[in-house]
Amino acid sequence: MTDDTLNDNRVILCHFDTYSTALVFARYGTSVLAPAPLPEGAVPLAVLPESEARHEPEAALAALIARFGLNPAELALVDGFEEWLSDGGRPIRVHVAQFKTFEAPRSALAPHGGVFKPISELRGTAPVELNLLRRVFNLFMGGR
Repeated sequence: MTDDTLNDNRVILCHFDTYSTALVFARYGTSVLAPAPLPEGAVPLAVLPESEARHEPEAALAALIARFGLNPAELALVDGFEEWLSDGGRPIRVHVAQFKTFEAPRSALAPHGGVFKPISELRGTAPVELNLLRRVFNLFMGGR
């Protein structure tokens, strides 16, 4: 698998504590998208493009796990989230992956500049990304 998969995909990493219902998101600088923020001017797509192999959730997660050196046993894709954006030329699919660890694995993201924060502490994040987070938050709090 090549890292090219991540050119057309982004992943929101989160941790959800079912006991306390604490939901935290990984943030890297001012972005919550891994491995990189969206291109300037990216907007949601009104019509979903035809799915292509480079947009498969499993491939995007595997590429991110390889790039960040994460433990694949600790992550799972979140069902029910399908968001597409475009930078004016190509579609970019956003996926959500949840850490299944007891606590958010802060040390796993630290080498990549990542920290975990609740949505209430993510001011300064691009509006398009905040909209994505709101959808993820509603998905978790709605009982998936």
